[in-house]
Amino acid sequence: MMQHDPTVEAMNATFRAEVGLICGSLVRITGDFDLAEDLVQDAVVVALQRWPVDGVPERPAAWLLQTARRRAIDRLRRDSTYRAKLQLLTDGWAPDVRTEPDDRLRLIFTCCHPALARDAQVALTLRAVMGMTTSQIAHAFLVSEATMAQRIVRAKRKIVAAHIPYRMPDADELPERLAEVLASLYIVFNEGYLGSGPDLSTSRDLCVDALWLCGLLARMLPEEPEVLALLALMRLHESRRATRFDSSGALVLLRNQDRSHWDHGAIAEAGGLLEQARRLGRPGSYWLQAAIAACHAEAPTYAETDWAQILALYGALVRINPGPVVRLNRAIALEHVAGPVPAMEEIDALRDELDGYHLYWATRAELLRRFGRHEEAADADRRAIELTDNPSERALLEARLEPTVIRATGANNH
Repeated sequence: MMQHDPTVEAMNATFRAEVGLICGSLVRITGDFDLAEDLVQDAVVVALQRWPVDGVPERPAAWLLQTARRRAIDRLRRDSTYRAKLQLLTDGWAPDVRTEPDDRLRLIFTCCHPALARDAQVALTLRAVMGMTTSQIAHAFLVSEATMAQRIVRAKRKIVAAHIPYRMPDADELPERLAEVLASLYIVFNEGYLGSGPDLSTSRDLCVDALWLCGLLARMLPEEPEVLALLALMRLHESRRATRFDSSGALVLLRNQDRSHWDHGAIAEAGGLLEQARRLGRPGSYWLQAAIAACHAEAPTYAETDWAQILALYGALVRINPGPVVRLNRAIALEHVAGPVPAMEEIDALRDELDGYHLYWATRAELLRRFGRHEEAADADRRAIELTDNPSERALLEARLEPTVIRATGANNH
């Protein structure tokens, strides 16, 4: 596993905690999202160059703030139309940007405006709120830096062209807008979770970033049950991180993970969040997903998993979100409760919708082996291998093709 550099960890923690506040304050003062985001990125780039050499400053947030402020003044002095904003920066700049605690929240909702494509929402959130560089984001999402730069530029232009306001949504807009924000955060988390492993570690941990952002959102919107539920869901997945790979770097399925090494404190905290969310309102999609994850996390052994409860929860989730991936996961639970025959009927019905989804074929292969249809199962595994670029998943599926090795995989199983 990659060794963690304390300087890098301190830098990441500072960027995570502070740059959103600084960027939000700059947007509020200048009224220019593009300018504010560029100024913060300038400060981050300087920090990335200086801190590894000079060490992390005693007051890193103040250092970033001062660097961004100097660049803002330099930029605005070149344009006479910005005299009022320049005055705010030179005379009225607060030494502590926390005097405007909602700036980060407004910034998150601006980045995740529905007028922007989902990939643009994610990229802008990571840059403006988390302080990640274009290079870091591109590396995390396995695209070129040029591609990611174009994606971010297009998103910022869209903000200007569509007159997207820098504000919190009105009460009647909040449910839909919040759903966009939560979906973006979950994408960030899943990119980190599915891409984690000994060979794919990076200096920025997207799971940690997403958890931090969701925790921030929960502190700012403590009465929103789906925010709490998503935070619980992330913590439940993260609680199993230490057991997802063995010492050789191979992916370990849920059924084979050593539960004594799970983070049971995080599991208990997630349970508390779920109960808090349940008291606040009717369970939504993230609550149901978290409740399913909790059934797995709280079972003493794999054999003692409450599959009947999981099946019931998937039934409720299908009513809210009847998408094919949710129905695939329900079919997996159905197999544990009612056997392979009804499960295969469900999976056969999903073939057209999920033909390009590798976990559909991996799950189908597992069920085909239950019926002794080994050649068909091998063909299904080969199709799954063709459809995934994740090296850990490919290795697991390739091992199933070896005659002496019988393994099983499926959606949500690792």
